[in-house]
Amino acid sequence: MSESKTGETTSLRELRYENIRAEWADEMQALEIATFPTIARRHLYARNELVFLAEKFPDGGFATFDGDRIIAMGLGLQTTFDFDHPAHALEGLYSSHDPDGDWYYGTTIAVNPNYRGRGIGHKLYDLRKECTRIHNLRGIVAGGVLPGYRNHINDMSATEYIDRVRAGELYDPTLTFQLENGFEAVCVLENYLEDPSVGNNAVLIVWHNPDFQPDPNKEPPLDDV
Repeated sequence: MSESKTGETTSLRELRYENIRAEWADEMQALEIATFPTIARRHLYARNELVFLAEKFPDGGFATFDGDRIIAMGLGLQTTFDFDHPAHALEGLYSSHDPDGDWYYGTTIAVNPNYRGRGIGHKLYDLRKECTRIHNLRGIVAGGVLPGYRNHINDMSATEYIDRVRAGELYDPTLTFQLENGFEAVCVLENYLEDPSVGNNAVLIVWHNPDFQPDPNKEPPLDDV
C-alpha cells in the first residue's frame, strides 16, 4: 500500500528495484522522455548512452519495476569533481564514467507521473547513497532540475529562487525533496541544460557520505566542499 499525493491509500503490486541492464535501454529512454517533456531531447539519454552506462557502471543505476514494466529509474556514474570551479553543463556527461572517480554523479531520476508521491524517488536516493557507501565514494553530486522556477522566472533570478527554497519560503517539487533527503544546495548552474521553461538553469546539489574512508595511497584533493 502507498499514499498518493492526495493522501488517499492506493493499492499497488509490490515494486522491485534492480540494477540496470543494457537490454532495458529502449524502455528507460522512453521513460525519461515522458518524464521531462520540456527538456531538449539532446540533453536526455540516448539509447547508446544507456547501454554504455549499463555495461560500465550497472551498480550505480537502478530501475523500478511494477510487474514487468519499468516505471522509474535513478542513474549515475563516477566522476572527479572540482568544487573550486563548479560551473558545468550536462552535455557530454552521460559517457564520462571514470572508474577512478571519487564522487557519484547523479545524472537523472525519472518517475512515471502516475507513480509520483509514493516514495519511489526517496527509495532511489537511498539506493544511490548505498552505492556510494559500497564503493567508498565521497558522496553524491548532481545538477538538480528546478521545475518550480518556471512559475517565478519573471519575478526573480534563479539564485534568489534557490535561496528562498533553501530557506523554506518557496516550495520546489524537486529541490525541496532533495533538501529533505540530506542534500545541500550549493549554487546555481547556468546553461546546464536546454530547458527554456526555467531559463536553462539548474542547481548544484551535494550529499556527503558519512562513511567515506580516504584511501591512504591516494593524494587528497586540493579542494573539497
